[in-house]
Amino acid sequence: MPESAQPGARLIAPAQVASALSLSVDEVIALVIDGQLRGTRVGVPAQWRVEEDSVTDYLDDRAEESRRMALWRESNAASFPELWGSGRVRNPD
Repeated sequence: MPESAQPGARLIAPAQVASALSLSVDEVIALVIDGQLRGTRVGVPAQWRVEEDSVTDYLDDRAEESRRMALWRESNAASFPELWGSGRVRNPD
């Protein structure tokens, strides 16, 4: 659920976020509703606004997730000698 904006937070329009992230406005609003971006509805009629800092946090989270997935794929592709070195096998099956 969307949170209220933090005091002093710079709020930007979902269209600006969508342009920066190459998403649609609907996808940006869905990210706010899912809690992946911090945002709130302001004004009359109410319009969505997104905290600028939350966009940076979102991008950092996605970069970290990508880094972890790349490491996971590398570990799945690695052979045992690559992981443990090339020593003598002490207890073969």
